[in-house]
Amino acid sequence: MKVLIVNGPNLNLLGTREPEIYGSTSMESCVEALTSEFTSHDLDYYQSNIEGEIINRLQEDNFDALIINPGAYTHYSYAIADCLKNIRKPKIEVHISNIYKREEFRQKSVTAAHTDAVLSGFGMDGYRLALLSIKD
Repeated sequence: MKVLIVNGPNLNLLGTREPEIYGSTSMESCVEALTSEFTSHDLDYYQSNIEGEIINRLQEDNFDALIINPGAYTHYSYAIADCLKNIRKPKIEVHISNIYKREEFRQKSVTAAHTDAVLSGFGMDGYRLALLSIKD
């Protein structure tokens, strides 16, 4: 099964960005660990700081399941929400921090309604938990 993992803006800085919130593990290290653990899955990782590039990648439609952390786009990107609405494959939204314990504007997800599940506050392990929940 091919699983696409997509991260939005500023998540290219994982490992160094606000480690008190996001931890000190880089996404590259996380993907390496996931690839080692989930050998029956073909993992494809994509990150962009640009909304349209994320939409273009999602519309390539060359995956069986999606794990997405839209970053700040979670809270206001109706364009990504509309794109997710049209994907008829398993989709899980992941947030490293617990968005419901953060600033008020971060407590609303416009994209979550178009995913099958949301994991929030499990740190980098949220990506692993999302993969565990995706069935072949």
